[in-house]
Amino acid sequence: MTTAHDLAVHGEVSTAEEDAKLVEDFTTGVRIVHDDAKAQGESRIKIILPPLITFAAFIGIWYLYSATKYDIAAQRINALPYPHEILSDGFAPWWDDVNGFKPILGYMWPTLQVTLIGLGISIVLGIAFAVLMNFSKHLERAFFPYAVVLQTVPILAITPLLTQLFGYEMGVRLVVTVLIAIFPIITNTLFGLQSTDRLHHDLFTLNHVSRWTRLRKLELPSALPALMAGVRIASGGAVIGSIVADFFFTQGDKGIGYYIRTRQQKASERPEMFAGTIMATLFGVTMFLIVGWVTNRAIRNWHESGRKR
Repeated sequence: MTTAHDLAVHGEVSTAEEDAKLVEDFTTGVRIVHDDAKAQGESRIKIILPPLITFAAFIGIWYLYSATKYDIAAQRINALPYPHEILSDGFAPWWDDVNGFKPILGYMWPTLQVTLIGLGISIVLGIAFAVLMNFSKHLERAFFPYAVVLQTVPILAITPLLTQLFGYEMGVRLVVTVLIAIFPIITNTLFGLQSTDRLHHDLFTLNHVSRWTRLRKLELPSALPALMAGVRIASGGAVIGSIVADFFFTQGDKGIGYYIRTRQQKASERPEMFAGTIMATLFGVTMFLIVGWVTNRAIRNWHESGRKR
């Protein structure tokens, strides 16, 4: 027969066991959280460390090259200046109106305008041409070879023609930017439109859907991932096109390409030239990252390529 004393002892033992189990579970949870945090920290190190090592090696090789070439006065005009000289002579003083970082920013503004407007025009025209070529194989055969020609034609060779047709200022720079940026949008969009699932096409055919509705509700949504990939590629091409246009067409607002070109003639201005080159490179990388983020946001809720990012 169980007495009240036995029940009390048993209750104390059960309570002690439960407390011990709670402590063990808490300790285990803390250990798991700690291990997860440690694993995340190690993962970040593995992600960050390789590019840092590569960058350090690159800077070291740069210094070695500059030590063998840049210190020789006769070779200085064609050599890389030291990285610290680019910072001290190219970017500094930071807020002077004549030299340094602030004038470089002033030259970046026209280039930014041409890049964004040219990329927008490329997207609109590229999608329009891709849709037209998707409507008919005859239209594709008629237009696509000339799209390839636009991508491969040397801009320098047709500079006189472009200046006669579009002048010397912003219009001709936009034309050059569009010529360089439009091809990946055309090809990627056309590929996406033509890669729509055949079973989906059959379903729309069974429901007697119009050609416009098929394009709007089936083909364009299916082509969106390919289109976004084309826009990311075209964003880099637009930056290159705007800078190339700055080199060849110097009237109107001067861009960063003009800044680089005018400072490559004198050895004393080599650090400024490379400062402008670095800014143009950073601008291109920033454009690619921003466009990549925007395109990822556009498809992340329904396409696998967006969810992985």
